[in-house]
Parts: sequence; structure tokens; C-alpha cells
Amino acid sequence: MEIPVIDFSKLDGPQRAETMAAIAAGFEDVGFFQLVNTGIPDELLERVKKVCSDSYKLQEQGFKESNPVVKALAELVEKEGEGLAPRKIENLDWEDVFTLHDDLPWPSNPPSFKETMMEYRKELKKLAEKMLGVMEELLGLEEGHIKKAFTNAGDFEPFYGTKVSHYPPCPRPDLVNGLRAHTDAGGLILLFQDDRFGGLQVKLADGRWVDVQPLENAIVINTGDQIEVLSNGRYKSAWHRILATRDGNRRSIASFYNPARLANIGPATTPAAGEGTADYPSFVFSDYMEVYVKQKFSAKEPRFAAMATPTNK
Repeated sequence: MEIPVIDFSKLDGPQRAETMAAIAAGFEDVGFFQLVNTGIPDELLERVKKVCSDSYKLQEQGFKESNPVVKALAELVEKEGEGLAPRKIENLDWEDVFTLHDDLPWPSNPPSFKETMMEYRKELKKLAEKMLGVMEELLGLEEGHIKKAFTNAGDFEPFYGTKVSHYPPCPRPDLVNGLRAHTDAGGLILLFQDDRFGGLQVKLADGRWVDVQPLENAIVINTGDQIEVLSNGRYKSAWHRILATRDGNRRSIASFYNPARLANIGPATTPAAGEGTADYPSFVFSDYMEVYVKQKFSAKEPRFAAMATPTNK
């Protein structure tokens, strides 16, 4: 099975109904899908690829020399050479990463990095908010409901951050993960992944792991735990992981449109989002994140259950 690929340009034409149905199936059946023809200029996406790759080249040696996972893997391979059976590293990931946010310092090299990435983030934010509108329509929610929930009716700004990751060639991908399996904590995730090297996989409802195939200038969409709560379980956050590989240096640029820290999150009270019954607790997003950072790579159900305790009501 391949992850669905949806032509987003058809949303505003005569094939709108079919496109909406495809998006609904992507949210409900898989939790991941790819958008093509998003309206983001290809020229901008090519510049994003270049500045992110150039940025990594400037710090590549630092990954090799000081990243703890490189040292841990080298020690494991050395012990294997001494005749000891190696055990897979489960507490570290083969990933080089930094985060972009308007309130944080940005890399100054390459010189065009900040200008390019600010332009990209602006375009992607418009796409994110358009996708939230699509989601509201599909769930039968009033226009603006999700953004209203994410901002406490305008009291705060939604959190919008971008994680720039690279997964360098790994000499022993059997002994370490690129990124361990997890669900995302927040709202809507928009990923601009490498179009040459694969590694991203999503777990289907039947337990199978399938590849999210590299596709030039596509944007991969998935939903996080907060959308699962808001939709009362209709749009479940999907488990996904990244495999370490021997070949290539996989680039991954994930942007997160999340609730504000102090936003109150709970199921939407509408029959279209869960037959009018609330199967998930209501809570403050920052309280959820306190639990998530400790349990990111564990089952999500205990995280939701923790929010239902008296101290979180």
C-alpha cells in the first residue's frame, strides 16, 4: 500500500467533492497523506532544499565528532568485535536536528538561510490554516473552530515551529533508529521530506509499517494527538518512525501548527465529531506536554488517561 497522494489544486475546482473525500479518507484511514500542487512555488521549495542542505554541511563534522549516538554506536560495534552480542540502541536516535521559531535565534549561515526559511514558513502557515479549514468542514465544525481552540478564542497565538533534521548515512542501521516510533503531540504537521532518500514509515491500523514514498516537492500531512482529542477520536494521530539507512543523507523539514501552551483542548461538541459524546478528557495543552516529553515513545493512551485525573480537570 502507498500513502495517498492528493492534488490540492483540485480543491478549488469542479473536483472539489472528490478531493475533500480523498482528504477525509487520508485523515481517517491512514493518518498520513501527501499533497501535491499546494500553491507553494517550486522555486521556493528548491531554495529551501539548498539552504537546509548547505546548513547541515557546515555542522556535519560536529555530528560525527560530538553527537552521543555516534559514540554509542561506535562503542557497540567495538564490543561486537570483541565477541559480545550487540543490543540495539533504544534511547538515542541517528538524527541531527535544530528548531526554528520566530522567538529563537536563527542560523546565520548560509547567508540566505533565514530569508529563505522565513518565506517558506509564511507560505506553509497559509497552507496549514487552509487545511484546518478543510478539516473543520469535514468534521462539521463551525469555521475557525480549531484555530479558536488553539488560541483560547484569540487570547494567545498558536505555536508554529519548524524542525530541520538530517539523517546521515549510518554504518549499522540494524543497531540504531533514525527516529523511534511515536505519535506527534500537537495539531497539524506539514512535512517537506527528502525526495531522493526514504526512511519515513507510518503504522497502519492492521499493524503493518509502510513507507511514505519520496515525492518531489510534495508536502506530507499528518495530525497529532490534539486533533485526535478535538475530533473525539475520528482523526487519530498515527504512529510513525524513521529508519536509519546506509545510503544518502535524508533531509526532513517538519513544521508544527500547535495549540498555544495555555490553550484549553477538549473534544468538539458536535455530532459530526463523535456522535455528541466525549471520549477524551479536556485539559491545558502545557499539562499534556509535561507528560508527553516523558512518554513520547510510549503508548499514547496513558497520556490521555493522565489528563483525566482530578488534578488535570
